[in-house]
Amino acid sequence: MTSPLKPLLKWVGGKRQLLPAIRAVVPEFERYREPFLGGGAVLFSLAPQQAIAGDLNSELITVYTVVRDHVDELIALLKTYPNNEDFFYELRGLDRSSSFAELSRVSRAARTIYLNKTCYNGLYRVNNAGQFNAPFGRYKNPAICDEKTLQAVSRYLRGNDVTLLHGDYHAVLKGAGEGDFVYLDPPYDPVTPTSNFTGYQSGGFSHADQIALKLACDELDYNGAKFLLSNSATSFITELYADYTVETVGANRAINSVASKRGKVDEVLVRNF
Repeated sequence: MTSPLKPLLKWVGGKRQLLPAIRAVVPEFERYREPFLGGGAVLFSLAPQQAIAGDLNSELITVYTVVRDHVDELIALLKTYPNNEDFFYELRGLDRSSSFAELSRVSRAARTIYLNKTCYNGLYRVNNAGQFNAPFGRYKNPAICDEKTLQAVSRYLRGNDVTLLHGDYHAVLKGAGEGDFVYLDPPYDPVTPTSNFTGYQSGGFSHADQIALKLACDELDYNGAKFLLSNSATSFITELYADYTVETVGANRAINSVASKRGKVDEVLVRNF
């Protein structure tokens, strides 16, 4: 289960820093499921031969399906995109016009990748209307077209039995049971009332949503699937999952725009095995 793959995108709550702790507890499995795919650090690290992965963000799933099916066309288009502020805001503004729906899937994927690579702090962020709203990052030489990684991810997705789904977590969890390993990385419970960051997808993830997800984990456990869940180390989460093994781990987080407020925060890994 060693893979040279790496994520295509930087995503809020990305798991590259937690990979050693996650990989240390991954059990044997026949099929992998990941319903909150995001940047896909765990999927690409494990590189399972059979997987079902999904996300509520349709633009993200479009990126992965285009990388799988049309990677050469995507690379050719990305190579034409300049690291230019005017071009950035022109491309960013497309989701505010009716023409956005007419864009090809390759163009939409290229837009998402470009904005992710050139926006401030490299984060995918939308407002309540679902419109991308991160500002231009002013980076000297961003990797707008990481051809090597794009080709490697495309080969993996084409060469294995990997199903990509757009939708909420229930679609990915449907039918999970013996032989399945499920990794869940939901929007984190906010550590403070002002620290909530769910801007990668319009809407949010409330305590009621966290409770509903815990019930889904109970169902996974009942049906014989093994699950591993990551979340913030709040008292709400640790008490919610008190029936399972809860391990506290640390990770550096950099989503705060104030550099002095970035740093190591406690997170938890919850598992039923």
